[in-house]
Amino acid sequence: MGGTLEYLSGLLGGSGGHGHEKTKKRKQLQTVELKVRMDCEGCELKVKSALSSMKGVESVEINRKQQKVTVVGYVEAGKVLKKAQSTGKKAEIWPYVPYSLVSQPYVAGTYDKRAPPGYVRSAEPGYVPSVQQQQQQQQLGRPHDHLTDMFNDENPNSCSVM
Repeated sequence: MGGTLEYLSGLLGGSGGHGHEKTKKRKQLQTVELKVRMDCEGCELKVKSALSSMKGVESVEINRKQQKVTVVGYVEAGKVLKKAQSTGKKAEIWPYVPYSLVSQPYVAGTYDKRAPPGYVRSAEPGYVPSVQQQQQQQQLGRPHDHLTDMFNDENPNSCSVM
């Protein structure tokens, strides 16, 4: 009977070593980019020290001109964002992508005049524009309608190249 109990306790995680052992899931190394409003060197130091103190952070790079903070480490994006917001600064996940990665960078919803040079607002496939942007698109019509009417003979305001 004693051997049966030892065998069962080994299967259920006892000291036998043959059972299923719980392993702690390790976070993956990732890069988190944030847009943080910083006006001076003091703001920059405050944000950098707060983010550097987080467990798992390997490096923190700040570009004050672009209002961009890049954190590399074994961290979660949500926790990094909350830590940046806890400094009292307005912070959000970096909303921009390089201009060259967007097929139509001037479509409503992607173009942002506050974006750093060479960047436009990210518009992923699941992107839903705000109510204001939807109203603007309805007033302008669909983008391809405008392009096809530009050279249409029946449009009195069309371009006449020939």
